[in-house]
Amino acid sequence: MRYGEMTYEEIAAAARDGALAALATGCTEQQGPHLPVDFDSWFSETLLVEAASRLTNETRVVVLPTVPFGPTPEHRNFGAGFIDIPVDVFERYIAAVLDSLADQGFQRILVWRGCGGHDLRNVVERFNTTHERALAVLPEMPFHEIWCRVADPSTPAGHADSFTTSIVMHLRPQTLRRDRIPSGTSLAPDWSDPMLDFARYSSTGVIGSAASASAEIGARLWEGCVESVVATMRDWEGRARGE
Repeated sequence: MRYGEMTYEEIAAAARDGALAALATGCTEQQGPHLPVDFDSWFSETLLVEAASRLTNETRVVVLPTVPFGPTPEHRNFGAGFIDIPVDVFERYIAAVLDSLADQGFQRILVWRGCGGHDLRNVVERFNTTHERALAVLPEMPFHEIWCRVADPSTPAGHADSFTTSIVMHLRPQTLRRDRIPSGTSLAPDWSDPMLDFARYSSTGVIGSAASASAEIGARLWEGCVESVVATMRDWEGRARGE
């Protein structure tokens, strides 16, 4: 299931058998004073692995190691905790990964964005127009819809918020600095601003509110997220069968 734990012969066999290759892009950036900076990368890979494990009897999924770094310029003014990769470098990097998977014979590739700021539509479109025997898909991130469905949709959201904090409370509580969870609510930023700087909107690094988080909510969110990824992977299996 995990690409990095397989031998090259096992990977070749998986590609020949029509396995779905799942690639997550994460990032390393501040997540407020209460959460670890690897949340996006950790959550993406954990989510893909769990979804793949639930499809063992239906389809084969090979989960690649998550790309842990990406463009995060909006976090620079917090002074630490970020690895910021220029957009053009990041896009070339992801394109090279996709090309490598196609060269190995993978015909279906799922690109799962662990960070909402990673706009990889052009990368995926270019890949699909230049490869006749391989197709990549970039699903929309379902997290806000899931929060609104299983929790309180009126809670301000954005970054290191109650969604993220609840997931950590449920799955990874040992990494939570519970006494550092901010109680306030930040202003909503202009997400379309090309010079977006989170420090202009929040002194804690939280965008929205983290105060409504709980492990109980995190359990419901987790199940909703896994179900969403499972549905996406099943859709790809249906396409492969011509359904």
